[in-house]
Amino acid sequence: MPPERIDLHMHSTLSDGALIPAECLRRAVALGYQAVAITDHVDWSNIELVLPPLLRFAREQAPFYPITFLVGVELTHTPPVLIAPLARRARELGAQLVIVHGETIVEPVINGTNYAAAACPDVDVLAHPGLIEHRTVEKAAENDVYIELSGRPGHAFCNGLVAARALEFGAKLILNSDAHEPEDMFGQAMASAIAAGAGLNEEQVQQVLLTNPIELIRRCQERSLTIKI
Repeated sequence: MPPERIDLHMHSTLSDGALIPAECLRRAVALGYQAVAITDHVDWSNIELVLPPLLRFAREQAPFYPITFLVGVELTHTPPVLIAPLARRARELGAQLVIVHGETIVEPVINGTNYAAAACPDVDVLAHPGLIEHRTVEKAAENDVYIELSGRPGHAFCNGLVAARALEFGAKLILNSDAHEPEDMFGQAMASAIAAGAGLNEEQVQQVLLTNPIELIRRCQERSLTIKI
């Protein structure tokens, strides 16, 4: 069976993950992934510390793994007014994928973060947005910002609401692990079960697990042609 799983949100030791990038990729290959993104937590204090070594890994080591690899960041606990300039800085530094840490109900994320992410042209994914409002979903659909269903405990509590509102307003969904530890990673069967548990039918599950992330990867790869990886 060919690799299927795509996971565009996980963390390494460059922020609060347990694995160095090499082991993230090796474990992903062993689990049957076809593509992965490392998206370590950043704010203005560490973005210039996190991206250069990850970009160096992408150049020097990632090509030796049989997997598509994207360099990303997750803007985390950033005041909404600073999301756009920080996302722009991430692009300038070479990030292919920019995620914003959304208003999960299990963490004290600042109100307004979800909408600021959905309104930002340099943001690709709004992660685990919690009790997402209709206007945010509409803005995400308008700006082609993907909305994440999460496999992470706690963050996944609102998957059903997130899926229903995304489907209602035509926003694109993807499903990621937000892995910090080896045991957080999972294969395609579990990903399918999580998506179905959020209320998606079989066709919608395929859209969320394959069609949408493949489309996003292509967008990121096209963008990287204009930056130095």
